[in-house]
Amino acid sequence: MITTFMTLIMSGAVQAETIQVTIKHHAFAPADIHAKVGDTIKWVNEDSVGHTVTAKGGWDLTLPPNKAASEVVKKAGEFNYHCSIHPSMKGHITVAAK
Repeated sequence: MITTFMTLIMSGAVQAETIQVTIKHHAFAPADIHAKVGDTIKWVNEDSVGHTVTAKGGWDLTLPPNKAASEVVKKAGEFNYHCSIHPSMKGHITVAAK
């Protein structure tokens, strides 16, 4: 067990993170986030109305009021997303390779 732990430390293994985006007052906060492949992005809807997290060619999550949804980032790149119900709500994700 100690050998495995030391191997992880010496190999520079990095654990995936969870990045939270809050939806409040019809806005994503923060609207611009940075993640790595393997990270989880969790959107929490604190509004009293439903929203979506929609990315062209990517995910389309529905978030009822006071609910959350998550997505694991699978590829590096720049991704814009929006709420398909409220198109003025926009966000951006920059994803780095591991």
